[in-house]
Amino acid sequence: MGNKYIKLITISILLFPIIFSLISISASSSAIQSLNSSIQSILNRTADYPSASVPSWLSLGSNSWMLTAATFVGLQSVPGVALYYAGLSKKKYAVNSALMVFYAFAAVLIIWMIAGYNFGFGKPTLVIDHFGILGTPLPAWPGTYEASQTIYGPGYSPVDIPTSTYIFFQFVFAAITPVLLAGGVLERMNFKAWMIFVPFWSLLVYSPVAYWLFAGGWLNQLGAVDFSGGYVIHVDAGIGALAAALAVGPRLASERKLEAHSLPLILAGAGLIWLGWDGFNGGDPGGATIDAAIAVLNTNIATAASAITWMLMDMAFFKKPTLVGATSGAITGLVAITPAAGYVNGLYSIIIGIASGSIPWLALYKLEPKLKIDDTLGVFSTHGIAGILGGLLTGIFADPAVTAYIDPGLTGALYGNWYQLGIQAFAALIVVVYDFAITFGLLKLIGLFIPLQAPPDTLQIGDYAMHGEVAYSELLATIPESAKKEEVEEKTEEKDLDKK
Repeated sequence: MGNKYIKLITISILLFPIIFSLISISASSSAIQSLNSSIQSILNRTADYPSASVPSWLSLGSNSWMLTAATFVGLQSVPGVALYYAGLSKKKYAVNSALMVFYAFAAVLIIWMIAGYNFGFGKPTLVIDHFGILGTPLPAWPGTYEASQTIYGPGYSPVDIPTSTYIFFQFVFAAITPVLLAGGVLERMNFKAWMIFVPFWSLLVYSPVAYWLFAGGWLNQLGAVDFSGGYVIHVDAGIGALAAALAVGPRLASERKLEAHSLPLILAGAGLIWLGWDGFNGGDPGGATIDAAIAVLNTNIATAASAITWMLMDMAFFKKPTLVGATSGAITGLVAITPAAGYVNGLYSIIIGIASGSIPWLALYKLEPKLKIDDTLGVFSTHGIAGILGGLLTGIFADPAVTAYIDPGLTGALYGNWYQLGIQAFAALIVVVYDFAITFGLLKLIGLFIPLQAPPDTLQIGDYAMHGEVAYSELLATIPESAKKEEVEEKTEEKDLDKK
């Protein structure tokens, strides 16, 4: 009897893979038929659209990917960086930190449509020896412009996505730059001054640098490359944060130590930033291409290597790895691979990750204290230094086997092209000097009309004094009654005005 059961079980085990395979084949066949039907349905619906809605030059695949990638990048800012910065800030500044990010995201979109996009990607207003210096600061919405075929910049051929998609894609990059810069002046900047600063900074700093490197401007024509914004976004943000921290001044003496209040917020924000970066670097080629896939893979390789390296640095110097350190390392890896993502191979991505997990670490803990500039969240090191590092390593490691997919002929010093390393260094110097000078000068100009720093009594209270709300209800018990009374009086005055 027992042998019969054993035989039955044995036969069942032997027959199971065969039966499962037959079921799988049947299911796969059904799935394929269903998929084909779905695709045909989509094509039929597309065919029903007005011909103007689906012009012959439009690639539905490229357009879909670019809109998706842009949304990924947007989510990096809101809520990604908002959560990350709020978690890294002191509890009483969580609202202010998040609101500075949220406001910057909204403000940049408005200035981007009014003048920023065409200032960074439009027709040149000044050309010297055929080198574009600046775009034309005109609105991005007249007539059928948004529905026209995209041209990345002067001298480029049209591509297969509409201009409206490209405007939005480039907007989320423009927005995340001052969003990141905010980390240098958190916990003390006057919010009204920040509201004035952001749109002017975006127009005067971000758009020109984007034109020079993204839209075929003079640095790009000299040979400098920046795959997805290591210089345009991260060096701009890092150097801008340093200049802003110097112009605004330090925090209260009792508050200059970093006191991250919420590790879950930090982890949630860092996770959104990390995976959102797949759109950041994967969207740069302009479609779902081989180079986009390479860029996404390299992005994640470098990030992982950098996060681990930063943890090892923490263990070597501080004896323990930390979540704050791991997320900082991940971000420096993301930053450093950004200018190189579509130009290097996987091995070089690991090397870039190791470099970005160690050199910015040294800058944050060894260099920044000597500068004696109160860069609240270390944006200068984690974005400025990491961005410069990534740009220089691009000049060394650019691999012709990889660049053949997007920029044939581009090679790094490792392949005999030492000029590339030199022009990368020159471009970094130009961006650093220009960014620092304009940022510092702009803030000092704003400071002539409005205080750059919130009053000490406001800073003692934090969010409630700045915005009339707190992130955590227990903070209400720490707020002086005088501050609560002032808030009630202000709201009463507002209601009276509404009645009038």
